[in-house]
Amino acid sequence: MLLKYRAAVLHAPKTPMAVETITAAPLKSTDVLVRIRAAGLCHTDLEVIEGSLRNPMPIVLGHEAAGVVEEVGPQARGVKKGDHVVLSWNPHCGHCFYCDRDLPILCESYLGEGPKARGFDGESRARLDDGRELQQLMFLGSFGEYCIVADQQAVVVPRDMPFDRACLIGCGVMTGVGAGLNLGAIAHGDTVMVIGCGAVGLAAVQGARLAGAGAIIAVDLNPAKLTLAASMGATLTVDASKDDPVAVAKAATNGRGADVVLESAGSPAAFRLTAEAVRPGGHIIWLGKVDVQQDVAFRWGSLMQEKRIRRASYGNARPRRDFPLLARAYLEGSLMLDELISRRIALDEINEGFAALKRGETIRSVVTFD
Repeated sequence: MLLKYRAAVLHAPKTPMAVETITAAPLKSTDVLVRIRAAGLCHTDLEVIEGSLRNPMPIVLGHEAAGVVEEVGPQARGVKKGDHVVLSWNPHCGHCFYCDRDLPILCESYLGEGPKARGFDGESRARLDDGRELQQLMFLGSFGEYCIVADQQAVVVPRDMPFDRACLIGCGVMTGVGAGLNLGAIAHGDTVMVIGCGAVGLAAVQGARLAGAGAIIAVDLNPAKLTLAASMGATLTVDASKDDPVAVAKAATNGRGADVVLESAGSPAAFRLTAEAVRPGGHIIWLGKVDVQQDVAFRWGSLMQEKRIRRASYGNARPRRDFPLLARAYLEGSLMLDELISRRIALDEINEGFAALKRGETIRSVVTFD
């Protein structure tokens, strides 16, 4: 008998999700069935809801999740029934032009199949009661009681890692901490500026701390978020509604500017600020994003003097290496995750959870399942 379970389904942009009973497809040979225990509400999901990130519908959103393996296909590797796992949204082929160059985030199969919003093999893994196939965001679709993924997407983590904190590792924390640890931009003693102190930005503050930054300047418009940033390692905080972050960066560095600027606010003003605040020869890493059709203008002079700019996704993640490492860092006390969770909600409360995210009231709301 095919598995039936509850999931939040988005039928059209700018409409509420409906919690419905859907039917899972039979497992394929390398599939893994995961019982979802916790799933974070991310801005990328909100972009689909708002219509700025275009995906086919109807769709199950959710791409930041943790759970327990319930069943595996006969050829699934690296995972077994009963394992506690964090899910990765970046499956990759391992042998294309970009995978060969250690850039799985640009995998040709990943980029080719992603816009279809299905499994990594191009096929749907769930259906509505009326027989229509469901799409799944970023090869996951974790806003439901279960999720079927490719074996490489289910990454085993320690069993004593709480699910509601483990799920954060699957996207926002990996993106922010990875920007500090995996991109090779931060040298010991560097002055690092982090612009935007949401979930990704607060993770980036911690990534900079773990990478050995000498000074970390956190920039935001929200005093409460700046207080959180200070608790996570920021040595200086700047309320950009009151003070000029560029002036602060230069005052802290004898007029040079920050060695590294990590941007996670996702606005044209923030992108422009990165180029003004970084020193000549410094590194700029953009983590945030705007609509892909939107133009962003810069003062040309701010881009000169050997400044290096990179748009990075997923913190250069290698999930099987990085997810367990980040889980252990939390368990050992060097990575703060509890403070990122603003609310724990039920699946039936998911629409209000996204409304709160849009209003800027939350860092992360997490849907928890019994």
